[in-house]
Amino acid sequence: MSGHSKWATTKHKKAGIDAKRGKLFAKLIKNIEVAARTGGGDLSGNPTLYDAVQKAKKSSVPNDNIDRAVKRGSGAEAGGVDYQGITYEGYGPGGVAVLIECLTDNKNRSAMEVRTAMTRNGGNMADPGSVSYLFSRKGVVVVPKSDGVDEDTVLMAVLDAGAEEVRDLGDTLEVISEPGDMVAVRTALQDAGIDYDSADMGFLPSVQVELDADGAGKVFRLIDALEDLDDVQNVYANYDVSDEVMETIDA
Repeated sequence: MSGHSKWATTKHKKAGIDAKRGKLFAKLIKNIEVAARTGGGDLSGNPTLYDAVQKAKKSSVPNDNIDRAVKRGSGAEAGGVDYQGITYEGYGPGGVAVLIECLTDNKNRSAMEVRTAMTRNGGNMADPGSVSYLFSRKGVVVVPKSDGVDEDTVLMAVLDAGAEEVRDLGDTLEVISEPGDMVAVRTALQDAGIDYDSADMGFLPSVQVELDADGAGKVFRLIDALEDLDDVQNVYANYDVSDEVMETIDA
């Protein structure tokens, strides 16, 4: 394994998720509402909603909360909010490119909070299009390794479903595909009896910036500050950190 992507389950990320479970639940619920509003409340006819619900369940969001979010988003229950998606671009410490995806009911608030988090943590905002060209939109299915589930097993299951590659990230595997093939990849895994943690659309970098321990620490602090914002759903950055450097940071 060389480096760590946004999706990698590092100890750094696990600690952050454990400390921010409440915020994580709120972000997952917001995702469900938006998916239900966009494509309706029927999971079988709305793959985006299906994946959002599955991800929430994997993260231990209570079923009652999930059901209410689906109803609010689809209009079956009052109280839904019309969230809008917006993506901000910028640069972090060391020239690392950063994409910040938000779902918000107040774009002015989101812009101010993102800008503040960036400037306080060694980053700066960039014009639209100046960073996004460094990333490609992809489908990413994360599969936990277990007995009988390794890179070869997963590769055989998804080979004919449109998967482009399977990446070994240590504890987990990433199955990368074009966005339009992600549902087929996820379905192929289910048909093969292989459990998966999440299926998401995301941005993968085409080039990466290698960081030392100091640079990695600064970039991780920036990402943590951004992910701590209520309106921020996802943060993508084109950093590359070696296993040796990660060990010194986790120690």
